[in-house]
Amino acid sequence: KTSRLNPKIEQIKKKYANEKITDIDGVKIDFKESWVHLRKSNTEPIIRIIAEAHTMEEAEELSSQIKNVIKSLS
Repeated sequence: KTSRLNPKIEQIKKKYANEKITDIDGVKIDFKESWVHLRKSNTEPIIRIIAEAHTMEEAEELSSQIKNVIKSLS
């Protein structure tokens, strides 16, 4: 199961190719006012999502948007 996550992360990188992307230890996407970091777990078949924005609500919204994109890739 875990090996299926890598293609999803690669697809996320392509989807957000116009943003600043760092792919050391996962994938970090820097937006103008926020960022999100995606990292597959080595022990579970999951992708961890960490988001930072000006407010908790904006970070939660960014995280939800990324989750929806990941789900759409299934």
